[in-house]
Amino acid sequence: MASQTALNPPRDECRQCWLHAYDSRAQHKHLGPREDCPACVDHMVNGHPDHMIVR
Repeated sequence: MASQTALNPPRDECRQCWLHAYDSRAQHKHLGPREDCPACVDHMVNGHPDHMIVR
């Protein structure tokens, strides 16, 4: 289970990015050793969807 830190991003942070940063091992366990996370890459390329930003 993700930690309280991973599940409670501060204001103006992206929920998905915060979760993937603070619960990285669990969020990326399905990936190979050198494989990039498609969700993380999408956020790096396209930005953060407004509905995922903590207000």
